[in-house]
Amino acid sequence: MKIAYFDCFSGISGDMTLGALVDAGVAPELLRTELAHLKLDAEFTLAFEKATKHGITGTRAMVAVHPAHTSHEGASHAHAHQHAHGPSRHLADIFKLLDESGLDADILDTAKRVFDRLAEAEAKVHNTTKANVHLHEVSGIDSIVDIVGSVIGLAQLEVDAVYASPLSLGRGFVRCAHGLMPVPVPGTMALLQGVPVHQTDIPKELVTPTGAALITTLSKGFGVMPQMTLDRVGYGAGTRDLAQQPNLLRICLGETTSNAGLKATPYNAETDTVDIIETNVDDMSPEITGYVTERLFAHGALDVFLLPIFMKKGRPATQITVLCPAASRDKLIELLLTETTTFGVRVSSAARVKLHRDFIKVETQWGAIQAKRGYLNGTLIKTVPEYEHCKRLAEQNKVPLRHVYAEVLSNLGRVDIVNCLEI
Repeated sequence: MKIAYFDCFSGISGDMTLGALVDAGVAPELLRTELAHLKLDAEFTLAFEKATKHGITGTRAMVAVHPAHTSHEGASHAHAHQHAHGPSRHLADIFKLLDESGLDADILDTAKRVFDRLAEAEAKVHNTTKANVHLHEVSGIDSIVDIVGSVIGLAQLEVDAVYASPLSLGRGFVRCAHGLMPVPVPGTMALLQGVPVHQTDIPKELVTPTGAALITTLSKGFGVMPQMTLDRVGYGAGTRDLAQQPNLLRICLGETTSNAGLKATPYNAETDTVDIIETNVDDMSPEITGYVTERLFAHGALDVFLLPIFMKKGRPATQITVLCPAASRDKLIELLLTETTTFGVRVSSAARVKLHRDFIKVETQWGAIQAKRGYLNGTLIKTVPEYEHCKRLAEQNKVPLRHVYAEVLSNLGRVDIVNCLEI
């Protein structure tokens, strides 16, 4: 699987994303040809040039609109454009523009998801609806080109999945359509909810609304770089020169190594990748271990298990192993480092081969419970009652848990499908 990892050490913006993609191999002429399908209300040119930041050379993307009307996306460092915003557009206006372009359906769908996320964030900030909100700074031609161009670029590079680092934020104030706003601006903050971020001392806007919308829509997870065989690296250059660090966005392209060997599995099974977090502790109360285990599950762990081990000098200890999706990794690492006595954790990735699964409802004399079914090559292999459901019925009806299990298993021939959700 081909992945793109965005290293946002100096934040992210739309034009930096576009520049990084070109630096990583996207053909500028292809972008211009595809973007020409957009029926915009003014002509524009899309140019790229090399720029050096603190000794590192990247590609700067520039959109010039003719005739040009000066505007500002609210991005102090990030926009390498001559900004040109026409009248403020609504979400429906942008969707109509996209639908009339004739671009590939997958590209249209992804671009719409980015704009929809933008509209949802702006509507929340301005206490209105997505349909009514005015997309001031992010509906101009430059922002549309940045977003649609970035989606086209990822498609040209045949990227299957996008991941990103935690996002670096600036501070201070910036002047937008609504006046002077704190950095990050409210729309950006709404987009970043649930995303790992850290604020720097840089008095500039490092993450713009366009950049935030792109990365939060496209990225499957935020954290350290996934395990992969690195193919190429590109750098997108921002407009401003930062005194503290290079004003660049880095994109790393490569093939995941963890499930490469699973592509030729001789049976029709599902595969995915999970992160593994491990640590050894030899100086912590078992009561705390139990508490930490509960907290790990509450914050997204797929599984947690404990192994008795012997460490140096023959000291008995416990190895804590956590399986999790990439999106939960950073929070779980933080939890282990703060809630246990460990001074460090080990992080790796592993491939999983899974049965296809769905859920069914099984009726018992005490009520309905949920059971999970597993299929291989379309054939039902096993059905397992959900423990928590059986436990609830046993406790509510004061009957042995094994009696509930026994009746569920005997009634499996008489089931009603509730849903068929993949897990």
